[in-house]
Amino acid sequence: MDSTTSASANANHGEMRLRQAVRQYSKYVGYILALMTTVLLWGYDAVIVGSVTALPAFQYDFGVLYDGEWIIPSLWLSLWMAFGPLGQALGAIATGWLQDRFGRRLMLLIGGIVMNISVAIIFFSNRAPNVDGKRGMFLAGKTLQGLASAVIKIEALTYISEITPTSLRGPSMALFPAFNLIGQLIGAVVMVVSESDESDRAYLIALGTQWILGLCPLVLAFVMPESPPYLVRKKDMDGALDSLTRLFAPKNDPQEMLLKIAHSIEAEERIAARVSYADCFRGSNRRRTLIIIFANLIPPFFGLPLLSSASYFLQQTGMESRNSLLFLVVGIVIGLFANAGSMWTLSHVRRRPLTIYTLLLAAVAWAAMGVSGFYSNAFIPWFTGIMCMFIIVICGLGCWPTSYAITSETSALRLRSKSQAIGGISAYVSAIVCNFVLPYLYNPDAANMKGKTGFVFTILCFVGAVWMWLAVPEMKGRSVDEIDHIFEQKVPARGSSKWTDQPEELRMAGV
Repeated sequence: MDSTTSASANANHGEMRLRQAVRQYSKYVGYILALMTTVLLWGYDAVIVGSVTALPAFQYDFGVLYDGEWIIPSLWLSLWMAFGPLGQALGAIATGWLQDRFGRRLMLLIGGIVMNISVAIIFFSNRAPNVDGKRGMFLAGKTLQGLASAVIKIEALTYISEITPTSLRGPSMALFPAFNLIGQLIGAVVMVVSESDESDRAYLIALGTQWILGLCPLVLAFVMPESPPYLVRKKDMDGALDSLTRLFAPKNDPQEMLLKIAHSIEAEERIAARVSYADCFRGSNRRRTLIIIFANLIPPFFGLPLLSSASYFLQQTGMESRNSLLFLVVGIVIGLFANAGSMWTLSHVRRRPLTIYTLLLAAVAWAAMGVSGFYSNAFIPWFTGIMCMFIIVICGLGCWPTSYAITSETSALRLRSKSQAIGGISAYVSAIVCNFVLPYLYNPDAANMKGKTGFVFTILCFVGAVWMWLAVPEMKGRSVDEIDHIFEQKVPARGSSKWTDQPEELRMAGV
């Protein structure tokens, strides 16, 4: 059973309406919203550090003069964009093991401390004696910040995925991109306000504000209750009961929840006394792990790495600096409304069609952008920006939040921490490749493809839609036991939405 599927012990709870579920688990929802402030920090940092390259003052201090304009060299832009995900990959590898050993709260505290140290390195990078020293120090700060953000992200994903009731699983995962975008929106507004200042204050104030949100994981590490399944695995039943009481009482019975968690974990321990990364690739777990890896590739497939640096990308298509930052703000606002809408789509629409159709629509938009890259007039930068907005809306309603839901639903409970880490590693490795290659595609001192870069993501969106259709079964509304049976029985992806979890004697009889 689901670790808190005390409430989802029957089918009715799995299909509980969102409003009913929020009322039933109101205390838990409050804690999860508090934990989302760490995702707010993650989105804010991503925009501040990623978009600071669009500020003229930063380009002057860290860039080079090219054809009469200050730009960031393709090599350093690629390194900055790639080494953040490299740090995230290292953080994900470490967190997958360390949080099972030391707990979720301690890892959140460590992530918060490292995050604030990385902000300090980035903030003081302009004090280096020469431009290469500045660039190198900024690179070191971005790498360390990537490591910290991965620790925080993997911890939050694991915490939520292992205790969330079935009826709240999809909406809870939809909060990740939504709060990421809220953080990005705050960061983008700060960048727009800073753009008019031609001194180094323009980017120093923006970079320094990261310390404000950097306090969130430090505070939450002391406020959040420890994960009940983690405490049960450590045989701390009193601690687990106390955590469940803080999370779910009085509307739900913590003692009943504890018994079901203990039963699930006891069954897991009979299967394997020790859990390793290798277990994720054995038997039916191999298919599950491959799906988790794929789900983490969905954001790079629909172009999130390029959309995240849209302000600098739009400048390379011919848009002025201030307008490109305004487009960034508008895109984030639109994306935020789309992700708010995904609370409904994830509650009412199955994962497979929602992911497939939104990826295909995104492919059409990227193709249109690619075609526009063959033309040169004043409208093309605006058309490119509009296509970026359209992709954000479509993917914000569908494949972006479903990628989190699929990642949460697919892994076995006993492998959840390590499965989340493997998924995170795949996302970060793909981001390393995308972020290193992309500047060489659109930057003027390299391939200078501009809008034609859209053709790359047209292909990736199509590949993602086909893979979803062929490989990922429908898991919306399924309990953890039902999902286990889907993979144990090797239910094919196509037709999986009609599959029912029949008793074994009926299956054997061919009923």
